[in-house]
Amino acid sequence: MNFENLIITQNNGIAQITINRPKKLNALNKATIQELHEAFRALESDVAVKTIIITGSGDKAFVAGADISEFAHFSVEEGQFLAKEGQRILFNFIENLATPVIAAINGFALGGGLELAMACHFRVASDNAKMGLPEVSLGVIPGYGGTQRLPQLVGKGKAMELIMTAGMISANEAKECGLINHVVSQEELLPLAEKIASKILRNSSVAISAAIKAVNASFKDGVNGYDTEIEAFGNCFGTEDFVEGTTAFLNKRKPDFPGK
Repeated sequence: MNFENLIITQNNGIAQITINRPKKLNALNKATIQELHEAFRALESDVAVKTIIITGSGDKAFVAGADISEFAHFSVEEGQFLAKEGQRILFNFIENLATPVIAAINGFALGGGLELAMACHFRVASDNAKMGLPEVSLGVIPGYGGTQRLPQLVGKGKAMELIMTAGMISANEAKECGLINHVVSQEELLPLAEKIASKILRNSSVAISAAIKAVNASFKDGVNGYDTEIEAFGNCFGTEDFVEGTTAFLNKRKPDFPGK
């Protein structure tokens, strides 16, 4: 895969996507959003890829926001389409990906950058990272799912404060409120993400995909998450991974999941 704004690497079942626009602090423009969609879609279809890590190039920014110059003169209709299409091809797409996605936040994650990180299944950050949704300081609101995912992660009151003040919080503050899972030094960030990814690799990719679907269901309007869990749980009994996992347990050996 060759991209203008992304660097893709793969090693032992772990793929890494690095957003590579350092002069723009890795800001999301239309081209980068489209490339990210294509990269995630390709990695999702690659049976050798079991976990995906996404990060930013350099040591200053994960993604410092969206490229404001692209939409500063948009009409109402154009703004709505921008948000709808962005959510469809990238942010919702990542959230519902069957392959686990870890955001390794290596610096500023602001606006669309934080929304990208929140769309991932969970987040780790370096101790120099700063996070926030500053959109109201520009006369607009978060449009890539920020008003929905932030309350899910940190609670309504904290989300309201962060959105209304347009302020930034440190990595440690983000961990305290549940926005991220771990804080380490910049040097330890990717090794930590890879360590967690390696733990994920030991388990059934089929079961993990089902778990992602079941957890996400609890946050969808009109969907009964318990019913989704029951169905997904039952479906696991018909998989080769279930046979291998239970057989390995009973025989007191480590499982070798076929991913089927």
